[in-house]
Amino acid sequence: MGWWDSLWASSSSGDDPLRKLDPKLREFLERESPVKYSAAQAPKDPAEEKKNQASAIREDEERTQQQQQQQQLVPRESQFQDGRYAHLWKTYRPLAEVEAETKSDHERLMDVLEGFKERKNQIGKAALENCALEQVDWRQCMANPSFTDRMTMCRDQIKKFEKCYMTQTRLLKALGYLSTLDRSPEVEEDIQLHADTLYHRMLSQEAEVAAAKEEGRPIPKFPPLMNMLQTEQLRKQQQQQQGEDLTKEQQEMLRERLKKVPEEDRPAEEEAVRAEWRAKAEVASRLDELWKKQERDRQARKERGEETLWDKVSGTLGGGGGGKK
Repeated sequence: MGWWDSLWASSSSGDDPLRKLDPKLREFLERESPVKYSAAQAPKDPAEEKKNQASAIREDEERTQQQQQQQQLVPRESQFQDGRYAHLWKTYRPLAEVEAETKSDHERLMDVLEGFKERKNQIGKAALENCALEQVDWRQCMANPSFTDRMTMCRDQIKKFEKCYMTQTRLLKALGYLSTLDRSPEVEEDIQLHADTLYHRMLSQEAEVAAAKEEGRPIPKFPPLMNMLQTEQLRKQQQQQQGEDLTKEQQEMLRERLKKVPEEDRPAEEEAVRAEWRAKAEVASRLDELWKKQERDRQARKERGEETLWDKVSGTLGGGGGGKK
């Protein structure tokens, strides 16, 4: 009762901020307010609040860790990533991992070479995807040609497509498309989109230059296209990875190739050639690692007394220790 509390203030009512209100007003507020206030809710000690908050945070972290552990119990191939049926996935191994262990040395070498060839094919496919509109124009010209198209055999459309394909191929190589095996498909797709963006930017710049020449205006100057490919810091990192400059033979080959390319396309062609040589160097290093691994395995089999006939023949032909005693 409100009048009793007003006469005899207790310890519980002393902490009640509503104790000085009229009883009827207090009843109205308690009845109409969406937040129910209880007089027993006294202010808590700040130290206790910090302890409660720390314990709540600790519980949340433990719960998150448990969920992550449950998710790690099952591989990504599982439909249930919450940890269900984890006992069924204990002995699971991806098919690619099993096949990689059972492959012979020759198959591993062929995989490296096939991967390099497949990279060239994939670069061509990506360039064709970026030049889809030019292909459509060419096909429409061949299917429904006008009188001018019949006389010129769709020469303009063919040149437009060839220019797109060659430039897109250069840009993809210069940007390092499929140059690394452990990159995600999302990154490769971003590189492909970036190459297409640079190509259309180049077309818009050429159109502005042509319009300025026709109108007699000063020709606008644009930054080189290759400066848009990468920042100066990335250039330095790539130069460090490449090691020293090109050899005299490579420099001569590069000069000969650049002579056959228009001047405005030479920076992109140079970057594409350098990227191609980097890819070949990476393939060569991987092949060298495989050869060294084969030699170590052969020496290990020889020390265990399990040397095969092929080990003896390969050691003799390769100049290794197989033929020496």
